[in-house]
Amino acid sequence: MKTTRFLPVLAAILALGLILSACAVPPPPPTEGGAAQPAEGGEAGPVTLTWAMWGSPAEVETHQSVADAFMESHPDIQIEIMSEPWSDYFTKIQTLWASGDTSVIPDVLFLWPTPRYAAEGVLENLDPYIEAAGYDLSDYWPALLESAMYEGSVYGFPRDIGLEVLYYNKDIFDEVGVAYPDETWTWDDLLAAAEKLTVVEPSGRVARYALGMEGGKWALWVMQNRGSILDDMRNPSKCTLDQPEAIEALQFFAGMMDKNYAMRSANLNQAGGDAAVFSNGQVAMIIQNASRVSQFNEQGLNYDVAVVPIPADGQRAASAGGAAWVMSSGSDNKDEAWTFLSWLQSTDGGQRIYTESGEIFPALQSTARSDAFLKADAPPANRMAFLIEGENAKVGRFGYFPEWGELNGSIINPTLEQIWAGEASPEEVVPGLCEQVNAFLADNGYPK
Repeated sequence: MKTTRFLPVLAAILALGLILSACAVPPPPPTEGGAAQPAEGGEAGPVTLTWAMWGSPAEVETHQSVADAFMESHPDIQIEIMSEPWSDYFTKIQTLWASGDTSVIPDVLFLWPTPRYAAEGVLENLDPYIEAAGYDLSDYWPALLESAMYEGSVYGFPRDIGLEVLYYNKDIFDEVGVAYPDETWTWDDLLAAAEKLTVVEPSGRVARYALGMEGGKWALWVMQNRGSILDDMRNPSKCTLDQPEAIEALQFFAGMMDKNYAMRSANLNQAGGDAAVFSNGQVAMIIQNASRVSQFNEQGLNYDVAVVPIPADGQRAASAGGAAWVMSSGSDNKDEAWTFLSWLQSTDGGQRIYTESGEIFPALQSTARSDAFLKADAPPANRMAFLIEGENAKVGRFGYFPEWGELNGSIINPTLEQIWAGEASPEEVVPGLCEQVNAFLADNGYPK
């Protein structure tokens, strides 16, 4: 799961979601438990839950192994998987919710961003279940649960945390004689290494970049430099990207591209993304979440990871967000859905299986500190880098209010793309960007 790629898609589907939600309101949750009732003279059979998610065939195969493990220990609950490609998933889910037909509405599903859908009334408030079960919320990484909360209540459990680390190609570092990155590295160290790692041919063609980083991850630099996007990411009143700390961070990222140290976003996408350019040696480093580990291990790359370098007077600022498992408010089987949901988010259940598959860095600290993650036989060797970043996860990389997807997708990211494309500088476009953001917030009634 890659937290940053969600936002462009959400902007595209927003209009459809509003139309569909206006057409039909999901039915209110049942007042009684939804367990199957026995026919006259018969016995109740297993309850069947529909479990929905997006993903590739390989990812769905992992989901099925999770479902099989659950059903083995819970024979009274059957799990039916409903998977769709990323491009079709949200439209399909919105259509099912809008139908009002509880027989087709998924009981448990994968979703982002949770606050938006919670505001639409299609998600079950999990607070009563959490309290009744004594479910331990303190096991989640700092600030992570906030990405799945709305108006102070929990509406979902993030499966993983989308924090980034610095992946580096050890062979390339050895080739140019640059010491491997460690926790002491600052932005200055990153720039010094980038100068040596970058290869520019006499023709001007860049044969190798030091860094391949998705433009959508720009907020990492801002937060590291103690800047911010909005004055309050939960209930904002104004844009703060025009403040010196934020401008300096945007200039830092843009400067790496201007010097050919980092690939421009458009070029990175055209080359197949960060995994592709790292695998073929076109870049020496990438900044990405744990989703790349299994691929790089399958390819046998000689790599490791480190924490992301920070400014000399800066802070670590890992992303405290991730797509969440949620329960539909229209589910007919809420008690069973909770049993499955809470098992998914336990170290002895789904969290362990997903972590051992190599596909995620788990949402639960207990899982991350267990053998399932730390004692893996495969690279990277420095898995502690993920834990260090997790301990420093912070609110601020994205908004925790329903309209954030629209604001980011329609105003913030399109404007910043001009910078990443080399068409404008931060000081030229960010003041106007903030004016647009402030108008958007006022039009949507913020602060509330």
